[in-house]
Amino acid sequence: MPEGTLQINTEKLLPIIKKWLYSDKDIFLRELVSNACDALSKLKILREEKEVDFSDDEMRIDITLDKEKKTLTIADTGLGMSSLEVEKYISQLAFSGAEEFLNKYQGKEASEQVIGHFGLGFYSAYMVASKVEIQTRSYQEQEEPAFWSSEGTSTYTLDKGSRETRGTEITLFIEEEEFLAESRIKEILMRYCAFLPYPIHLNGEHINQKDPLWLKAPSDCTEEEYLAFYRQLHPMEPDPIFWVHLNVDYPFHLKGILYFPKIHPRFDFQKSLIKLFCCRVFVSDDCQGLIPDYLSVLRGAIDSPDIPLNVSRSYLQMDKTVRSLSSHIAKKVADRLSAIHRTDPKTFYSHWENVETIIKLGVLQDEKFYEKVKDFLVWKTIDGEWITTKEYLERNEEKIFYTQDTESPFLNLYKEKGIEVLIAMGPIDTPLMQFLEQKHTPAKFQRIDGGIDPSILDKEKEKSLLDSEGKTEATKIADFVKDALGIEHLEVEAKSLSSDSLPAFLMLDEEMRRIRDAMALQKHDLPPGFADKKTFVVNTNSPIIEAITKHKDKELAKEVLMQLYQMAQLSQKELPPSELPAFIERSRIVLEKLLGDS
Repeated sequence: MPEGTLQINTEKLLPIIKKWLYSDKDIFLRELVSNACDALSKLKILREEKEVDFSDDEMRIDITLDKEKKTLTIADTGLGMSSLEVEKYISQLAFSGAEEFLNKYQGKEASEQVIGHFGLGFYSAYMVASKVEIQTRSYQEQEEPAFWSSEGTSTYTLDKGSRETRGTEITLFIEEEEFLAESRIKEILMRYCAFLPYPIHLNGEHINQKDPLWLKAPSDCTEEEYLAFYRQLHPMEPDPIFWVHLNVDYPFHLKGILYFPKIHPRFDFQKSLIKLFCCRVFVSDDCQGLIPDYLSVLRGAIDSPDIPLNVSRSYLQMDKTVRSLSSHIAKKVADRLSAIHRTDPKTFYSHWENVETIIKLGVLQDEKFYEKVKDFLVWKTIDGEWITTKEYLERNEEKIFYTQDTESPFLNLYKEKGIEVLIAMGPIDTPLMQFLEQKHTPAKFQRIDGGIDPSILDKEKEKSLLDSEGKTEATKIADFVKDALGIEHLEVEAKSLSSDSLPAFLMLDEEMRRIRDAMALQKHDLPPGFADKKTFVVNTNSPIIEAITKHKDKELAKEVLMQLYQMAQLSQKELPPSELPAFIERSRIVLEKLLGDS
């Protein structure tokens, strides 16, 4: 079988690299400054090997703008390059350089895939530059300086350079005014390079004067430093409530600080604001995969040389390392929450509304996370006490009562009986209850208006005597109400409640309510034909109900019953907006009739 060799057209290869490798033009500056940092880091290694001698104050990067010449220059005092090294790392990139790059990505450890380790990033300069020149001089004194120039085609010039000191100077000739504005260049540098380890000067101004706080040991950081660092990362956000300082050396390297933000009315739960760094170079705001979904509302920064990145070093590539990092981060967050709950429960509970969404989502999405947080997965009772599901069941039988309305008049029935009722007003409480029911079988959660528990009935006042027709008075009251309302599919029950202050309430079936809540949480419409099972419960001990059933004006009695029904709907937020005008009008009519009768 005949064989052939692929022909690579470098005239077409470079435009593809310039146009498609990077998503944002801004990245060119990150790449060139990262390369400069690498040159400085390698020089430090050579000093440790006694191959070169210099002082730390010589280590710096200078970026200079010249609007008249339309140039941007990045200069470093690193190890520099000889002519042969320029030929290898710059001029031959489309050939051996690209081959080395691909080989490095195949079967290598993630620790080798670090921003700035490839010559490929140099060519990002052509996203904004029509021509690039390099003046460089090697740290090796016997080597002559080198000069390289190219307009981004397959041709270049390589000659003797004029640089007199060790290091490299890259000059970009730029036509776009945007990248000749000092404010724009400073913005890019502060976004990508604010935490690089060497001084960066823009037109003489030192712009990266602070090391990232994550480099310090947690024991050496003060609360003021944590808050100041948060404000540096997120200047428009309110101060956070808690934070987790990550410092991992095995089995991978990872540092960072994650903050629990304060939840406010304009808080965007969908927006991730955890900044991802690789060797102190900003990579992305998107940590999807590295951070579990339920922790995506956290703020802060993570830095790791072990993170596998895509070709342009702009986002993560999923692999087992990322999954391991994700699991470890979740464990650290759970440990931190546990420590706060154990040592300062008052502060923990005071900030529960800011952390409950994170904890509850984590429970639903991650079994290991649940095992770590179950001892402080708490509910607040209507009496203001904090309690776990397990603690509730230890004090009560298998039914767990809860409410979504702390102002409901129905609560009085339970308060008078001393029954503990949990407050469950969160958007994900319904699926959480179903999860906890599986963990605490056969226990069941029941909303207080989702059923009639025997504990809120007064059996001594129950109207259960049969008449000549074999009907109880309670049955006759229920029939009267049902006929008076005339609402199809509405069930009516007459019960002897333990208090006479509540004339009636609307009972919604627990299972049907959960289905509806789940559909609403997922922003889905209810399926065609779906109908809530609703029961209008009237209290046979209520003076109002007794008066209605005995009132001579049957039409007025019907109007009052309808009014009670819609009031029950209103208290449950079940009254359709379209029926509100009729409700208001009926209120006026009923009042007029009652006043007229008096």
